[in-house]
Amino acid sequence: MLAITSLLNPQNAQRINGIIQSLEDEFGLDDVQATPDPHITYLLAGVNKHDPLKEVLEDIAATTVPFEAHTTGLGLFPGPNPVIYIPVLRSEALNRLHHRLIAATEPLCLRTDKFSTPELWLPHISLALHDTTPELLGPVLQYLNEQTFNLKLRISNLAILRQEGEQFIPEEVYPLEGEDE
Repeated sequence: MLAITSLLNPQNAQRINGIIQSLEDEFGLDDVQATPDPHITYLLAGVNKHDPLKEVLEDIAATTVPFEAHTTGLGLFPGPNPVIYIPVLRSEALNRLHHRLIAATEPLCLRTDKFSTPELWLPHISLALHDTTPELLGPVLQYLNEQTFNLKLRISNLAILRQEGEQFIPEEVYPLEGEDE
């Protein structure tokens, strides 16, 4: 599986990585660091033809104007290993990019994650996953509650993240180069 994402700009990535590091220091939570580049995921996909996927993403990036997105609050995907995240507010520009990516990549994908569909997609920035437990939630959320998570993000790229060993690393990054009309 590949992840089609937008990597955060260096300033926001540094802030998120600082939060993630503090969760490791305080609670031993470090599984999210398998993806060392904070990002927003548009879709997870199984793809057997990488070159056509890269061409499609390059075309979308070339015609997409960089834009701002905003975050607020904290979110939680429940389960035996709850995911703690910062929600990214959906906007017209973010939804439009997501729809373009879904439509353009659908013919190239063997399968996609069901949560990548426009109806279920919840853009977010993960802070903790896989190594969390329900017992840790209270203390972790109490710790995070002392901070604010209102960020202004500059969406300025598309990236393919590929699993390499235990980590997900950027395989390709395409800057958004569209022009304002």
